[in-house]
Amino acid sequence: MTYFGTIKSYDSDKGTGTIIAEKAGDQLGFRKSDLQQEAQAPKQNDRYGYDVKEAKDGKRYAVNLAPKQAESQSQREQAQKQSG
Repeated sequence: MTYFGTIKSYDSDKGTGTIIAEKAGDQLGFRKSDLQQEAQAPKQNDRYGYDVKEAKDGKRYAVNLAPKQAESQSQREQAQKQSG
């Protein structure tokens, strides 16, 4: 996964949704077929990793979406030690 973001919305009837990029704040659309794990529909505020694909019309879409597991306390502590 190249990017991370938060699910803004998902319409299970239409099979479409929107994700907001963490760093840039861009909103990207996605389709149910772009989800790696279709067993559970994404919920608002779920954190996902994804790649970006540009369509022929120039619009960018999120693809290969996969849920991002929450970091454990020990993982956060390790990351802080390594960065500081």
